[in-house]
Amino acid sequence: MSSQTMYGFSSLTTFATLVITMATVLVFFALKNRKVLLSVKSEQHQLPPGPPTLPFIGNIHQMMWNKPAVFQWIHRLLQEMDTDIICLRLGAIHVVAVTCPEIACEVLRKKDEVLASRPATFASGSFSFGFKGTIVTPHGVQWKKMRRVLTSEILTASMEQKLHHLQQEECDHLVTYINNTCMSCPNSLVDVRHVAQHFCGNMIRRLVLGKRYFGSELPGSSASGPGHDEMAHVAALFTLLNYLCNFCVSDYFPALVGLDLEGHEKVSNDVMGILNRFHDPIMEKRIIERSNLRNGGESKEARDFLDVLVYLDDADGQPLLSVDDIRAQIVEMMYATIDNPSNVVEWALAEMVNKPEDQDQKKQLMKSTPLSVKIN
Repeated sequence: MSSQTMYGFSSLTTFATLVITMATVLVFFALKNRKVLLSVKSEQHQLPPGPPTLPFIGNIHQMMWNKPAVFQWIHRLLQEMDTDIICLRLGAIHVVAVTCPEIACEVLRKKDEVLASRPATFASGSFSFGFKGTIVTPHGVQWKKMRRVLTSEILTASMEQKLHHLQQEECDHLVTYINNTCMSCPNSLVDVRHVAQHFCGNMIRRLVLGKRYFGSELPGSSASGPGHDEMAHVAALFTLLNYLCNFCVSDYFPALVGLDLEGHEKVSNDVMGILNRFHDPIMEKRIIERSNLRNGGESKEARDFLDVLVYLDDADGQPLLSVDDIRAQIVEMMYATIDNPSNVVEWALAEMVNKPEDQDQKKQLMKSTPLSVKIN
C-alpha cells in the first residue's frame, strides 16, 4: 500500500473519529437536558414573552454578542417588543427582566417567597458548603434557621456592645500603622486600597474568629501590617466575590458540570481550600473546647461570633448548628463585610480630592473626633 493511500486512510479515520466523538457528546448533552427540551412548549403559556430561542442554547448567543452592555440589549428588546416584562432563556435557565414599577412591586412584595431565592450556581453551592448558610441559600427550612440565628444571636445590640472594644482596637491599629508608615519615611505613599481592604479583613477576623493574625503574633504586632497568611486570606475573599456572580457556562448547561471548560470550578475549589485551611483549625479547637466545658458542666461567655455559633443548643440540648452550618456562616460573614467598607473609603477620599474646598471642614471634623490612641 502506497504512502499516499496510507495517509488518506489515516486522515479519514481521524475525521470519522472526530465526527463520532462530536455526535456522542451531542447525544449525551441532549439526554442530560431532555427535561428542558420537553418542558419548553409546556411552559410557554406560563412564561412572559421573549425573543425567539435556539435549541439547547436559547438566547446565550445573543447575550454573548451584546457583551459587555447586556443590560442595554435587554432594554432594547423590551422596547422592540413593547412590553414591561420579558423572559430570556439562557441554556436551561429562564431569566425574567422587569421595568414596570407595578410589576416590580408585585415581584418583591406579593411573590417574594416564591422569587426570593438567588440562582443556584456551582460557585454559590461551593462557597456555602452545599447551601448551608444564609446569603445564597434558597428560601426554605435551612435559610429560615440560619436567618433566625443571625437576627437573634449575631446582629443584636447587645452583641455589638459586647464586641465594640474590638472595633475600637482595630481603628486604633489602623491609625497607628498609617502614622508609623508615614513617620518611617516622610516621602512614602500609603496605598489606600491595600490599607482599607486589610483593615476590613482585620476587623472581621477579630469579630468572627477573635484574632487578627492566623500565625503567632510577634512583639509589636499592634503596629505591624498584614503577614503572608493574612494577605492570602483577604485575596481569597476578594476572589470569591469575583467568582460568586461570575458567568459560568455549566450553570446554564448542567451537563457540563465537571468538565470545567473555563477553569471556574478549579478557582472556586482553590479559594475554598485556602479559606478552610485558615478557618477549620480555629473552629475545630472551639468545638473541642465546647465539648470539654459541657462535660464539666461549665459555661463560657461568647468572645466572638464563632463562640456564639458553636455554643448554640437546640431544644434537646444538642448543638443547633452542624459543622458545615458554622463553616458556611463564617465564610459568608467574611465576604459580606470585607469589600463595601473598603470601597467606601476609596470613594470618600476620591471625593475629597475632587472637592478640595471641603477638606478643611473634614480635617476639623477628624481632629474633633476622640481617639483612644495618641498620635505624636
